[in-house]
Amino acid sequence: MAEVMSMEDIRATAARLDIDLSSLDLDSIRLPPGEDCGIVSDDEDLKKEESLEFEEGFGNIIVVDNLPVVPKEKFEKLEGVVRKIYSQIGVIKEDGLWMPVDPDTQKTLGYCFIEYNTPQEAELAKEKTHGYKLDRSHIFAVSMFDDIEKFAKVPEEWAPPETKPYTPGENLQKWLTDEKARDQFVIRAGTDTEVLWNDARQSKPELVYKRTYWTESYVQWSPLGTYLATVHRQGAAVWGGATTFNRLMRYAHPQVKLIDFSPGEKFLVTYSSQEPSNPRDTHRVVINIFDVRTGKVMRDFKGSADEFAIGGTGGVSGVSWPVFRWGGGKEDKYFARIGKNVISVYETETFTLIDKKSIKVENVVDFNWSPTDPIIALYVPELGGGNQPARVSLVQLPGKEELRQKNLFSVSDCKIYWQSNGEYLAVKVERYTKTKKSTYTGFELFRIKERDIPIEVLELDNKNDKIIAFAWEPKGHRFAVIHGDNPRPDVSFYSMRSGTNTGRVSKLATIKGKQANSLYWSPTGRFIILAGLKGFNGQLEFYNVDELETMATAEHFMATDVEWDPTGRYVVTAVTSVHEMENGFNVWSFNGKLLYRILKDHFFQFLWRPRPPSFLSPEKEEEIAKNLKKYSKKYEAEDQDVSLLLSEQDREKRKMLKEEWDWWISEWKRLNEEEKLERQKLRDGEASDEEEEYEAKEVEIEELLKVSEEVISFD
Repeated sequence: MAEVMSMEDIRATAARLDIDLSSLDLDSIRLPPGEDCGIVSDDEDLKKEESLEFEEGFGNIIVVDNLPVVPKEKFEKLEGVVRKIYSQIGVIKEDGLWMPVDPDTQKTLGYCFIEYNTPQEAELAKEKTHGYKLDRSHIFAVSMFDDIEKFAKVPEEWAPPETKPYTPGENLQKWLTDEKARDQFVIRAGTDTEVLWNDARQSKPELVYKRTYWTESYVQWSPLGTYLATVHRQGAAVWGGATTFNRLMRYAHPQVKLIDFSPGEKFLVTYSSQEPSNPRDTHRVVINIFDVRTGKVMRDFKGSADEFAIGGTGGVSGVSWPVFRWGGGKEDKYFARIGKNVISVYETETFTLIDKKSIKVENVVDFNWSPTDPIIALYVPELGGGNQPARVSLVQLPGKEELRQKNLFSVSDCKIYWQSNGEYLAVKVERYTKTKKSTYTGFELFRIKERDIPIEVLELDNKNDKIIAFAWEPKGHRFAVIHGDNPRPDVSFYSMRSGTNTGRVSKLATIKGKQANSLYWSPTGRFIILAGLKGFNGQLEFYNVDELETMATAEHFMATDVEWDPTGRYVVTAVTSVHEMENGFNVWSFNGKLLYRILKDHFFQFLWRPRPPSFLSPEKEEEIAKNLKKYSKKYEAEDQDVSLLLSEQDREKRKMLKEEWDWWISEWKRLNEEEKLERQKLRDGEASDEEEEYEAKEVEIEELLKVSEEVISFD
């Protein structure tokens, strides 16, 4: 690097050499090519920057072939039909539809060009309308404009394609083989999305993958944990793996707002709604059902928001979500939606209605699938001012056979709760009293697997108690109910078995005065968390239902969410950005021991990664449970080794901190000794550093700052 001189140095050097700088033409001086004398140009950093990438091609234009050939007088009508079809998919640019005309015959040439705002809309239009049947003689053939050049370069003679060696992708279930048997979870905080291992032994999470701006709204695991879905303006995407999380597939759906997987992960449902130009109109809704692996649209549904707003809760723009509910267990055989006086059930082999018609049910307002069998439970309210009773019906698919029906009188409202194995169904029924001025609540309990599906009526000891929460034990025969008045309602536990009699419901226990408004069973049953969220400020009680005893009580102030891990070993409580303070999550053991706490600003989401069902038979699982002590010895030994390692690490850490402290003390002692003579000098020879040996004296010093004289007149 050459030495750089200032202008003052240059002038001094010129004066010493007797050179007149004003006579020099500096602009005429040129360096030899490639020579910079070691001085980097100010523009050098610009040369290193990547060149700007400009979008090339016509990716937002499609070509629609096999249109009718029409004369000039029918031109506008044909253009209107084409525009109506393609404007439903995306926004066509102004003057973005061009239909060429033969100059000799003044007839259309049978094809047109359509220009969308984005390439994504064009891709979606091609995928949805290629093969669209306008009439018997005209079936659309749609291509991307950019593909025309590729088609033109097709060689005249066929050549065999190049065989590429097979390179296997990452095993999407590899994360299940973790040697420590840990579970993964995903969190969103600020602009970051992170996937982490829950390493409870180390009392901290271990980062697996982190990405900024991974999603534009939220993320969602697929039901079996194979995929992680992200949502974007152009559509949705799924990612998979144990550590890399490569993108596996995209699903084009502009302005998508909501997504939902089928239980067996075969299909992905996406939803979008578009605001109407006329405020008096409703939102226009588009729903696509994609094949997860191929990305192909298997079926789409379009209509006004009113058409999709019947039944269910949640959603956006007045639409209930999920619009479609999946049935038939993990095989994804059926999906259904509720309409006005109908339930439309589709089968996924052809994506058409079963028997090509919906199930007509007058005034039906709600339905739910059995989690394991193709059985629908539906609810119809009272009609004609009570002359026609409300009813709950069980309908078997695909034959549409009614298996059981129960009429209900003086009904205010009903809620349907399936047990996770599909063995039991609870219907919470709110009924009017005789005076019609108040309501009381009871339960109709269906035993689905028993002959003729017997029904049992359950009323609380105090039937006027308000029901705050209800929850079935997963894979079990028990359920819990929070009932009574705030601030301290009661919690009761019931069993569908009564001693040796498995055909009667019995109450196990009632615990009084609990600060709880939510119930969270462990996925494996037995343990439950009685949570007081929102108004109760995060009160937690960890309860063992087998022993009917409290294991621990705790508090996570302002907690908004409670999430069990899929194995039932750990549970997370979280404070999301609903609250501005204390955002983050706590990880607890199943029995209420706080393992670690993570604080995250702008914390939006926490989701455990689901696990697929075990391959073990129920008999094998029961055997393992009986011999748990034998199996647990191995893991207890591993836990002890980890505990010893952590203890050793703690000892090393304390030892290091003590050594650091001793060094700091010795260093200050050394400095104190070095400055001793200086301190003694400042104290006029006094050697001691002890303050008690000195007497403080106050000395007043007067200093004349200024004297001024002024002549004052006495007039």
